[in-house]
Amino acid sequence: MLSPALAHRRTTLAALVGFHVLIIIASNYLVQFPMQLFGWQTTWGAFSFPFIFLATDLTVRLLGKQPARRVIAQVMLPALLVSYLASTLFHEGQFNGWGALASLNAFVLRISLASFAAYAVGQLADIQVFDRLRRLRQWWIAPTASTVFGNLLDTLVFFSVAFWHSSNAFMAEHWVEIALVDYVIKLGISLLFFVPLYGVLLAALTRILVLDKRQLYGRA
Repeated sequence: MLSPALAHRRTTLAALVGFHVLIIIASNYLVQFPMQLFGWQTTWGAFSFPFIFLATDLTVRLLGKQPARRVIAQVMLPALLVSYLASTLFHEGQFNGWGALASLNAFVLRISLASFAAYAVGQLADIQVFDRLRRLRQWWIAPTASTVFGNLLDTLVFFSVAFWHSSNAFMAEHWVEIALVDYVIKLGISLLFFVPLYGVLLAALTRILVLDKRQLYGRA
């Protein structure tokens, strides 16, 4: 029988894996929809993916580098498969019927593979940078630096793999512009909203973990 501490740790890791998969699926679907922001081309996926870096940084802070890497390892293949299935079924914003799965959608598959590569590279870079800086007294330096660097690699890998010489003429022509705007938007959202939110969640989760330990050892 698992100890309460180990059971709690496994539950936390399972929840993080599920959260990562959900955000990747949503982002891969939303990246199919271009939009204009102040005259610049971008996609709706720019607004959802920063949640991943928030979850990863909290994992490293609370559980350590190795558990965070286990989350990444467990997420990659399920996210690739489910992203392809969801994006094929709902390609271009409408349900295409189960028959859509009978033939290979090369455009969607390329997006899923790009997401797979970008997620692995971006998240591992985020973990490495965050782990090196997390012991600094200023709590905000680690999530800020890891977000800047991780998002840069993620955006570069994803858009180059997904849309360079793409069969989608619009994305093939505008992917560099879209990638640049996407990166700026993700940075803006992360630095203005998610880094402060990280501080709030870190304080709350730290209190919960301390309370759990006190209850576990009969000190409450």
